[in-house]
Amino acid sequence: MIRAGILTVSDAGSRGEREDTSGAAIRELLVGVGGEVGRYEIVPDERDVIAAKLRDWCDGGGIDLILTTGGTGLAARDVTPEATLAVAERRAPGIAEAMRAEGMRHTPKAMLSRAVAVVRGSTLIINLPGSEKGVRESLGAVLDVLPHAIELLQGVTEHTKTT
Repeated sequence: MIRAGILTVSDAGSRGEREDTSGAAIRELLVGVGGEVGRYEIVPDERDVIAAKLRDWCDGGGIDLILTTGGTGLAARDVTPEATLAVAERRAPGIAEAMRAEGMRHTPKAMLSRAVAVVRGSTLIINLPGSEKGVRESLGAVLDVLPHAIELLQGVTEHTKTT
């Protein structure tokens, strides 16, 4: 089972002025593959706030995967990738590349995404777009590989598996 956290980055959402349909879509997709959401929060588009929450969830244990939604575009307030990179120990560029490639199949605007995927400790952090449609496309592109990624981060490899 994947133990996950969903961090929605939205100024309006953090003030209760916008419904978080993207976070709900992430939850739905994760539950569909046997994931369990143990943490969920909406924070404003503030780099330090985002980074602090990511550090807390990663370093506190109990979370294998953090999926952020929002703040990955070119707007001045879009700082989720910078906050994510600030807490990263290692990058996982293939995940973000796969999501952008899938997005490009639907709209050329997907090339504007600055989303990143990184590792901190044994937690995988993936930035997703802020729109529900973008979340479904991006997460759908990588969902099947996430259980294997989590196993690797937990130290389970072909060399350590017993038959």
